[in-house]
Amino acid sequence: MDRPAEWPITEEDWTHTPLAVQAVVMALVQQETARQAELAALQAEVARLRERLGQDSQNSSKPPSTDGPQARQRPARKSSGRKAGGQPGHRGRGRSLKPLDQVTRVVEVKPVCCGQCGALLLGEDAEAVRHQVTELPRIEPEVTEYRIHSLTCVGCGAQTQAEPPADMPAGSFGPRVQATVGYLAGRMGNSQRDVEETMETVFHVDMGLGTVPALEQEVSEALAGPVQEAQTYVQQQAAVNMDETGWREGTKRAWLWEVVSPLVTVFVIMSSRSGKAAQHILGALFEGIVGSDRCGAYNWLAVLQRQLCWAHLKRDFQAFVERGGESERIGQALLEQVETMFGLWHRVRDGTLSRADFQTEMQPIQKRVGELLREGTQLSQDKTRHTCENILKLEPALWTFVSTEGVEPTNNSAERFLRRAVLWRRRSFGTKSEAGSRFVERMLTAVTTLRQQKRDVLDYLTEACAAAIRGDKAPSLLPQAVATTG
Repeated sequence: MDRPAEWPITEEDWTHTPLAVQAVVMALVQQETARQAELAALQAEVARLRERLGQDSQNSSKPPSTDGPQARQRPARKSSGRKAGGQPGHRGRGRSLKPLDQVTRVVEVKPVCCGQCGALLLGEDAEAVRHQVTELPRIEPEVTEYRIHSLTCVGCGAQTQAEPPADMPAGSFGPRVQATVGYLAGRMGNSQRDVEETMETVFHVDMGLGTVPALEQEVSEALAGPVQEAQTYVQQQAAVNMDETGWREGTKRAWLWEVVSPLVTVFVIMSSRSGKAAQHILGALFEGIVGSDRCGAYNWLAVLQRQLCWAHLKRDFQAFVERGGESERIGQALLEQVETMFGLWHRVRDGTLSRADFQTEMQPIQKRVGELLREGTQLSQDKTRHTCENILKLEPALWTFVSTEGVEPTNNSAERFLRRAVLWRRRSFGTKSEAGSRFVERMLTAVTTLRQQKRDVLDYLTEACAAAIRGDKAPSLLPQAVATTG
């Protein structure tokens, strides 16, 4: 039986060891080797589970809403010793008075007699104290009855029925009622039962529960054209941000995708999270730049068409730190570079640092980040090593925002707009049908885009529904429509 070369036993001693003893020793060594391998595997599993247990929005892609009580808290601010609220001498910021052309009625309140001698008082006070009160009148819906007459011709005896007016809805509710239902469900996040109650309690409009989804579909159909136009618009932009989140349509898994440009945002529900889905949304001929996380669905894009989100990368580096050892050293050094980089970027954004100077000051940061990531590929910690390797595969996409104006270093705008969709999913658990999914994506597209452009959401929805009733083209969601209508 051969003696392993690394054993601290001479060949002569091993040769003189009885074969039975050699067999026992070899068996014990094999058992110990197996135990050591099992221990290493268990230690790795414990480390993985500990890291997973410690994940929060600061070191992973989990949203802040999932953070538990154990999530790290911001350092407590030192108490000033003053009571909460406005301080003595603080100048208040009350409501400003509206101009008289916006005042519904004026109530003149004058004293009748002198408070000292009782004499009758006459005249006007040019400096009267003005106090305005805003009140809501009881809302009484307007009910219009259309009487469509059929008349008999005295000459030939034929009957002719009048054509309904072009603006007469086919159903029982007008465009503003349709829009209000869509607004309450798609903007305010009310359930269909809550919408029914609000319409009855606040607006005194009686409608059955089944009417709510029917009106939602009318709003959805009215938005179909403008939303398709918006999707074509974002496909033509020089730079967009993208994100996606899980969804459910009936019993099937789906994904809600989002494409964000400065003035138009589009949502699309797809059955997959694949590159084909992303390509379908952006268009196969998309030539712009996409800001996103490192999801593989964007790998069909050329690396120079991508900008990796530095907020996500920062969380990756924080995870390095929390693993300890050499991983911690690399992670801490990378976080220092990130802080310096964001400090410079904020100055560019504020206009206190020119882009040319920014590009010059970024050169040593880019070099150092590359060095640290390459050091990370040599570490024994598997997750840190693999993360560094994967980031380096897309290294040019780290710095697109440095060379290309209009590209942001983070995907924060997409994540911010996606929160409303996440809240919708939490309260409704997704959608039950394809028609429901179309309502969700069209309402999210319209609401988010209109708010980006500071346009009135309810007025737009009303105009879109009225156009659908007339058979006209709906008003556009594109930004040039603001100048046209304004």
